[in-house]
Amino acid sequence: MTETLSENAMRVERPSKTLRELALDKLRDAILSGHFRPGDRLVERDLCTQLGVSRTIVREVLRHLESEGLVTSAGSRGPMVARLDADEARQIYEIRGALEGMAARLCAERRDAQDIAALEEALAGIRNAYDGQDMAGVLANTTAFYQRLFNSVGRHVAWGVVSLLTVRINHLRSMTIKTERRNVDGPAQMEKIIDAIRKGDGEAAEKAARDHVKAASAIAEALLQEPQISTS
Repeated sequence: MTETLSENAMRVERPSKTLRELALDKLRDAILSGHFRPGDRLVERDLCTQLGVSRTIVREVLRHLESEGLVTSAGSRGPMVARLDADEARQIYEIRGALEGMAARLCAERRDAQDIAALEEALAGIRNAYDGQDMAGVLANTTAFYQRLFNSVGRHVAWGVVSLLTVRINHLRSMTIKTERRNVDGPAQMEKIIDAIRKGDGEAAEKAARDHVKAASAIAEALLQEPQISTS
């Protein structure tokens, strides 16, 4: 007897991400990980081969990364990885300090056990990623930490502003998290934010958040004063 297949059994599952999105993730990660360094040319033909996608997709990906500030057009030389600008970095850290400080203060005033547990979980993920030399994991868990911080106090607009800067922020983080002792000092500074939230001390939470950003800003400023030499 022939078994009748249900309608759902025959359904083809739609992939969670398109080929374009997968290529975008791969190239963005290659830039953030330092595989492509500031000033490196991004040759369409080579990228097609490396990513295994069409030139049309590569061009769409490059345009998207240009909108994020990771890629810039260099006239006849074509697209290249954007060089980080010290003044732009300073402004990004100023925005981070103000908004993250506000969110930390409000989170401390709320003093919710579930929020604290989620922040602790993200911080544990950061430490584990550092231990495993998983820099992508450090970035992902750091983003999760701050997303929880903002969303827990209903500051979705503020998180939206930060999210628009996330790629540029992670470009800076991809440098600062690799510096000496950042794997120890960074998590320790974030632990102070959680401690203040746990105590319900809004002033201390805001200060801890701002101090953490200030420390990252100082590291980034020092790094950006060094010559950014292209390897291509």
